[in-house]
Amino acid sequence: MIKNKYVMLVCFFSLTLFSVLECVANEPEPKAACVSCHDNAVQAWSKSDHAKAMALPTTDTVLADFNNVDVEHYGQKAHFFIRDKQYLVTISYRGKTGTKFAKTKETTAYSAHTYQIKYTFGHFPLQQYLVETEQRKLQVLPFAWDSRSKSEGGQRWYHNYSHEEIKPEDRLHWRQPLQNWNGMCADCHSDGLKRNYDSDKNEFNTTFDNINVGCVSCHGDMSEHEKQKTPRNIAKDVTSVQHPTGQWLRNLGDKTAHWQGEKRDNSFMDNCFACHALRAPLTDGIKPNTPFLDQFMPQLPSAPNYYADGQIKEEVYVYGSFLQSKMYGEGVNCLDCHDKHTMKLKIEGNGLCLQCHGAEAYNAKSHHQHQEASSGAQCVSCHMPTNRYMGVDDRRDHSFKIPRPDLSSQFNTPNACIKCHDDKSNQWASDNLEKWHGKPKSLAKSKQFLMALNNGQAINLEDHLSIIADSKLDVISRASALQMLSFTPQMITIEILKPYLTHQENLIRLSAATTALLLTPEVRVLHLSPLLTDKFKAIRVAAARSLVTNRIAVEYQQAFNSAFNELLSSNELTSWRGEGRANQGLLALETNQISTAEQAFLGAITVEPYFDTGYINLADLYRTQQRSTEVASVLAKGMKNLPNSGALKYAYGLHLVRVQQHSKALEFFERATLVEPQSPQYLYAFILSLDGQGETVKAVNKLQKRIGSYSDNQQLKELGLYLAQKSQNRKMYDWFIGIK
Repeated sequence: MIKNKYVMLVCFFSLTLFSVLECVANEPEPKAACVSCHDNAVQAWSKSDHAKAMALPTTDTVLADFNNVDVEHYGQKAHFFIRDKQYLVTISYRGKTGTKFAKTKETTAYSAHTYQIKYTFGHFPLQQYLVETEQRKLQVLPFAWDSRSKSEGGQRWYHNYSHEEIKPEDRLHWRQPLQNWNGMCADCHSDGLKRNYDSDKNEFNTTFDNINVGCVSCHGDMSEHEKQKTPRNIAKDVTSVQHPTGQWLRNLGDKTAHWQGEKRDNSFMDNCFACHALRAPLTDGIKPNTPFLDQFMPQLPSAPNYYADGQIKEEVYVYGSFLQSKMYGEGVNCLDCHDKHTMKLKIEGNGLCLQCHGAEAYNAKSHHQHQEASSGAQCVSCHMPTNRYMGVDDRRDHSFKIPRPDLSSQFNTPNACIKCHDDKSNQWASDNLEKWHGKPKSLAKSKQFLMALNNGQAINLEDHLSIIADSKLDVISRASALQMLSFTPQMITIEILKPYLTHQENLIRLSAATTALLLTPEVRVLHLSPLLTDKFKAIRVAAARSLVTNRIAVEYQQAFNSAFNELLSSNELTSWRGEGRANQGLLALETNQISTAEQAFLGAITVEPYFDTGYINLADLYRTQQRSTEVASVLAKGMKNLPNSGALKYAYGLHLVRVQQHSKALEFFERATLVEPQSPQYLYAFILSLDGQGETVKAVNKLQKRIGSYSDNQQLKELGLYLAQKSQNRKMYDWFIGIK
């Protein structure tokens, strides 16, 4: 998983023809082929943010100040300048590994590297810059240009992680894979892009047809259209692309409009979702007008990326929130609000919403309770609040939720009321909303259970299943709940899962294919094998992953082989980063390819030396082979590279327990709790180890002090009760009984 603080890169589109590192000669520019007949569309597109997404650095495209400007962030320094008409930057570090030291003779030395700016990346509200740090590897500079106006705080250089220090030994450092253009950003910025990653050499040979995304990315390959075009049939070609006849209409007495006419085909939005979604690639590059689930494995709404009620928290883009919305459920699509070529809003202000929502009901003070024309009277202020990403980029939540401050205290969810009125409380907001609109509607039971589940609370199996079965809930939330069955300790039978393995909703089948791991091997292979021939690659891959250790029936062997190869290919696509190599290793382990697994885990450490999972997986492999010395060596190396990894300290503590060094293990369990105090697992190990050393009273006292935010963790509570009973401390026993 990407760490929560990771800053994803801006996804914009453009059109100019260039390869990754040099101009592609003798290639017709698509805009020239399109403009003769579609000049208006091209002109509209040229005004879009998409058109300015990526470009060669010129006086027209570079927005930042390169006039010998120095910028510093902690121990990292950048000097931006122009020489021989080239835009350049010198990046240097003061002292050791970029740590901020006092300026003494010993610590003022800089290790400096100068890079040529290869491309601009985006344009508003920020512009980033790409440099080549290794041959054919482009990285995003850690300093970006705030292109907002000065009155908004812009027209300045700033660091992508303004409030923290990202040292060179952090996997979020700008030279590390998570800030690599080829792997992280490129497929959403270019027509016909291929990463062309060579995992043996750890090298990219990335190519694309157009430097950014133009006509082809939405309209597909139009070469046949171009060949057949003549003056006589131009008009015929243009009018032959018909949309369903219908419109949004409000009947007498309706507050909102409903689609009336032919059923809408919104499948075109898979083109939008291809980039505006948090997902893992299943193919190298994006093929236009191809189902989303044939090219990507989506990240469904769940913690820590979303709040308990489904509002966006981390940088998750639009797919996961929009699919939760009533808008999506009613058939609203992207182009109802956004112009198809400029991608800007069709109407500014409340007029956009009033296309479908009656002004007499919603654009009235009786509804919004704010002064007319004030920010509080804007529909989006309450129903599409913003989160700020990348330091300056405010993005709106597309789940269109109603503010519920009455739930915020219970589930730690944000609400628009106290986001604006930050000096007020949730209770204040709840009281006012009740005064204006009456008591809020009670959430459906399934929705309450979903929020509890998303909030990390334990719910019983019956309640969990009620979420998945509720057809009134949005499909993506039901699919997410189904996926989370994988974490339940309760028995899952085929009677429970069977309806979802054959469900008509694609996301439901996808989650069921993953959750099928909970079934017994015999039952799993019988009922999951049919999904090996599902029409969507994501579902086939999920089914193959769940069947890796099973004996496949002869009739499905060929289908399994095909889906398994798709799984291998998808893992290979992400092997330029630690997670991809780790996934390869785990798959090899399950198929008993021990040597291959070892090489994959070693590869994870090589490509990402600051990815702790690589060390932990390799150490676990050596443990199963009883290679105790290698276990210790690997974990020691990991802790040296990642001194703040609680996972590595915990893993080393477990190793010490296995080799009977219990007192030393206690030390590492405690260190794990100190560097990652939010982990109940590390706290449990520390307290249990303390008790094992004969320090039962000390253990129960420490647990009482630290249990804090884990008061709903049943395992910790039971440990507290056991220790209190063991130490014959009735008062402490009653205290743990009383925890709610």
